[in-house]
Amino acid sequence: MDTLTKKQRSYCMSRIRRNNTGVEQKLRKFFWKKGIRGWRLKSKVSGKPDLYFTKSKIAVFIDGCFWHKCPKCFIKPKSRLDYWTKKIAGNVKRDIATTARLKKEQICVIRFWEHEVNCNLDKCYNKFAKEYEKRN
Repeated sequence: MDTLTKKQRSYCMSRIRRNNTGVEQKLRKFFWKKGIRGWRLKSKVSGKPDLYFTKSKIAVFIDGCFWHKCPKCFIKPKSRLDYWTKKIAGNVKRDIATTARLKKEQICVIRFWEHEVNCNLDKCYNKFAKEYEKRN
């Protein structure tokens, strides 16, 4: 059972940002320090990647562990289970479709989990750098 009123929950949910989140800023700052440049935050690429490298055609997505059902740290909600199950399953299905669509367009898709960026930026950078070097 939710401990907040409907109005309080609505307010809390409205504060969740879609773009320019702390984890995105953390990855961008790290890439900048490593000398990686040339990304776009807003692009016309389908799926709205968090970072898109136009020259090398690399789309980087940072998937929130709750919203995209991380296999490592997803915690099932306790209330409104039907709603959340459907919502999160839709997100996962859309991620798969977006990845397939971008790969058909010869765009490399790199996905990081939120916890990966928060816990191990070097590992994320190495994964990205491998693809970046291939394409530049």
